[in-house]
Amino acid sequence: MSNKRIILEMGTGNDLYGQDYTKAARRAVQDSLHHSSITLFAKLGIDHSEMQVDVTIAVQDPAQVDCDLVAQDLPRGRATVRAVKGGLNVTDPESDAVHIVATAAIEAWLPDQATAYRLSS
Repeated sequence: MSNKRIILEMGTGNDLYGQDYTKAARRAVQDSLHHSSITLFAKLGIDHSEMQVDVTIAVQDPAQVDCDLVAQDLPRGRATVRAVKGGLNVTDPESDAVHIVATAAIEAWLPDQATAYRLSS
């Protein structure tokens, strides 16, 4: 059975003083999650464990993101997280402090439910 993407949410997060890419990534995921309220599972009787969740984190230094830790922040589904080049590093010209800005895209996939339901006449 093929999967269908049912959700795409985006968010941003930052770490202004600690230069912590994982903290910025986790904040981006939290921002994204706060844009959603998914009632689909309860309404259709679908177990949320059937949902595959793919998270893409964009930061300037992807190797600095602890993807396993970010995955722990996902409340539902089976999560995979990958970090890619993107986001922003903004340097304060007076202090040389680097402010990390991360972006997150969260995609949720479910098995195709097209044959499970039909319109009644």
